[in-house]
Amino acid sequence: MDILRATADYEGWLGRFMPLVRADLTTKHRLMRAAPFPFMRATFYRWSQLWREHAGDAARARRVLSVGDLHVENFGTWRDTDGRLIWGINDFDEATSLPWTYDLVRLAVSVFLAIDGDHLKVRRRSACDAILDGYAAALACDGQPFVLEEEHGWLRKIATAELRDPTVFWAKMSALPPARAIDRTAARAITAAMPARDLEIRFARRVAGLGSLGRPRFVGLAIWGGGLVAREAKALAPSAVTWSAGAADRMLSYQRIIDGAVRVPDPSVRVDGRWLVRRLAPHCTRIELSDLPRGSDEARLLNAMGFETGNVHLGTRGARQAIAKQLSALGRRWLGELAGVLAREVEKEWNRWSKQG
Repeated sequence: MDILRATADYEGWLGRFMPLVRADLTTKHRLMRAAPFPFMRATFYRWSQLWREHAGDAARARRVLSVGDLHVENFGTWRDTDGRLIWGINDFDEATSLPWTYDLVRLAVSVFLAIDGDHLKVRRRSACDAILDGYAAALACDGQPFVLEEEHGWLRKIATAELRDPTVFWAKMSALPPARAIDRTAARAITAAMPARDLEIRFARRVAGLGSLGRPRFVGLAIWGGGLVAREAKALAPSAVTWSAGAADRMLSYQRIIDGAVRVPDPSVRVDGRWLVRRLAPHCTRIELSDLPRGSDEARLLNAMGFETGNVHLGTRGARQAIAKQLSALGRRWLGELAGVLAREVEKEWNRWSKQG
């Protein structure tokens, strides 16, 4: 199956779970032509097929609840119940049971493509070493959340960079176009998630992300306590891994994976029926590569990403010893070698997609 057929087949499958937003799919298809990195972010469904074809021995690793669609822009910040700033993996739309190697390889491939696109300056070998060292460190200490208060000042600097300025953020939220029609269950979920009852809510439509483009996504904006607040509802579906395997449909493991991980949770994130509901705020968002300040210690950041991946995998009880044993047996070169193979495959798929115009 090539990228053209896979895209059509996957979108037909996804349409069984929700009414797709065709204008957003058109935008997604255009953005997929921009470069291999955004193409990879937008096509997890095709990635899941490429993994099955090329993973080899890595596919036989111990299975754990995994992110699935992990990449360098799937990390961000949120506020916990005490108002502390927390950093970690931001999105679990494709969460399901997978070999523990899966998330690490996909993260490394995204790094390789970001390096090739001149978004990161770190060397490939150094990047893989940083990811593996961080992951191993998480296993060794049974994990530890990233609370950006007394510690991790370097990471707090990245998380509060100028490009995430609150004034800019709320200007963008206020400019969102009104929703012509909103699903009643989504409206109820957003209303229930607001910080107070009886707020006057303006419902808007938001176009965001890449992999999730095409899914209905609504935002509720209201004035509370003298300032704006926002809540988002995004449609959920089973992981694309289910589609690629031709398996029976099963719903996403979103709530289960965030509940089990070594994590200080975002109290606003919850699954409400077929919607993922979350708070939107200046420092409760994903951190994009363009947000990184100049001179950032990229190897240190990738080490933290590897550690946070370990935090998530440790949510599968009884898996730590088996993972540690397999990780030690694999040595140091396996990640770079497999990531290199899959990076080339992603670039081939991007070339095929780009040539179709």
